[in-house]
Formats: sequence, C-alpha cells, structure tokens
Amino acid sequence: MMHHSPDELLRHAQGVYQLAVVAAKRAKELSEGAPKLVETEAKKVTTVALEEIRQGKVIQKLEEETKTAKPGRRRAKADKAEKKG
Repeated sequence: MMHHSPDELLRHAQGVYQLAVVAAKRAKELSEGAPKLVETEAKKVTTVALEEIRQGKVIQKLEEETKTAKPGRRRAKADKAEKKG
C-alpha cells in the first residue's frame, strides 16, 4: 500500500478542496478505462490518481483545461451580485 503525504500532495494543488475534487475526477476517469499517466504498481484507482497528482501529471492537465474553459455558473452568480449591488 502506498501512502502519500498530504503536504506533498498539496504542493500541487491550490487547496484541500481542489485536491479532493481533482483526485476524485481522475479516479473516475481511471475506473472508466483511461490510461495511467505514471508507472506504478498500485491497483486502486484512487492510489493511482494520487500518485499522478504527486508527480504533477494531473494538476497540469487541469490547469490547461481551466484556461480554455468558459466562465461557469459561479461567474454568472458573481456577475448578478455585482449588478444588484
């Protein structure tokens, strides 16, 4: 069983929430058949996802997707709040 230090993992994320969300999304992708981005003996998808994050493979992919993504629901709510206030 592999153990990942939370401090080491958090170096690759903006916070605990982002780390949890990214790990869960990546674990789901792996469970649906996505190829591993790292060489590992781990069999559990959550462990593989955390190892990918630790090596900086997954967060980098997330940042690239975020740069090209359209503003989401949160931005729309923020815009509404600005108009009211």
